[in-house]
Amino acid sequence: MVRIGEIGQGSIAEALELRIGTRILTVNGERVRDGLDFMFRTADEEIELEAVGPDGDRVVYEIARDPSESLGIVPARDKIRECANECVFCFIDGNPPDARDPLWLRDDDFRLSFTYGSYVTLTNLGPRGLRRLVEQRISPLYVSVHATDPNVRIRLLKNDRAGLIVEQLRELLEGGLEVHTQVVLCPEWNDVEELDRTIRDLYALGPGVLTLSVVPVGLTRYNLGRPVRPLRRDEAAAALDQTEGIRASASRERGQHWCYAADELFLIAGRDVPEAGYYDDWTLRENGVGAVRALVDGFEAEKDRIAPVEGVDRIRVVTGISMRPFFEELVPEASRRMGCAVEVLTVRNRYFGPSVTIAGLLAGGDILDAVAEGRPGDLLLLPGEALNGDRVFIDGVALAEVEARFAPAAVRPGHDFVEALTAS
Repeated sequence: MVRIGEIGQGSIAEALELRIGTRILTVNGERVRDGLDFMFRTADEEIELEAVGPDGDRVVYEIARDPSESLGIVPARDKIRECANECVFCFIDGNPPDARDPLWLRDDDFRLSFTYGSYVTLTNLGPRGLRRLVEQRISPLYVSVHATDPNVRIRLLKNDRAGLIVEQLRELLEGGLEVHTQVVLCPEWNDVEELDRTIRDLYALGPGVLTLSVVPVGLTRYNLGRPVRPLRRDEAAAALDQTEGIRASASRERGQHWCYAADELFLIAGRDVPEAGYYDDWTLRENGVGAVRALVDGFEAEKDRIAPVEGVDRIRVVTGISMRPFFEELVPEASRRMGCAVEVLTVRNRYFGPSVTIAGLLAGGDILDAVAEGRPGDLLLLPGEALNGDRVFIDGVALAEVEARFAPAAVRPGHDFVEALTAS
């Protein structure tokens, strides 16, 4: 069952006098389970809706429409499927005790995987759930595998169903679905020979496994060493070397490199991030694979757009420790083209602790503490990925508070360096 959350103006739903709060029970005689199910079942031109209005009246609507015509029904937000695991590296366990309520949600929802590309473990799906994925062609999915050895995965996820992952993936692939996979690499848990095995097993499942990302475990001061520790430099380098063989084979056999290491793995290993060709079609940038190269190459490709901005005589680029050296490479050219000073301000993460060095997890409070008050002529550039859709930092500090603190300086968040420099 789904509830109507919004009704489009001038739509079929409005003409039928459907109301917000109405419950849709069935579509063409089939029970509706959630908003995604509703989307699939209402794709036909002829639709029969069984609904119960806010007043309790049950009504059946018969609808014939042009394929391009929207029903105008936006389902209310579904309850998110929560995680059934207790992963030894769970990012939820790394939250500060006073973290905002939404940060404690342990989501493991295939609908979010399909619509937003978030990674799921599949441990909360039984045979019926897997059949639904196949029947409705919910693909591609993004799956956190971590290890293909059943015992190792059960140990990592603390869930007996975790050992079914290869069988689950095989069922999805045989049903025609495609998946992106990832390994969160935990030293002495799923590295070395276990990483080799996981790479071999996933590649052997065939081209329906589109990619494998290898991502180093991320820990905060709240779950550091409990029980997982960070990768050492030599361990990160060894993992990078382990990926190279399968990348060469995949390039020959499938036309793409298939296996990709996250930027952070190169940084831990003390190696240069790869050139653009490493990333093929850049599918995995949202998973931390290629973001650094995209920044550097994007600046080079777009730098001719940079020009002085009236009233700006100093630009301050706020970032985390990991990105500082890359911005510092770009600053001299940016300064020359802007005709003013450009400096990099590194903010240390006290909210999560010093082990967290990426810009996307900078807290507003840490930025407020680290940056001196603004002055006229200042332009403060903030990492756009550190803000949510409501323009709030992860610690609950609103962008508006930062803007007010640094006035009269201008404050501008951005996901792209050149765009941030040139935005009006």
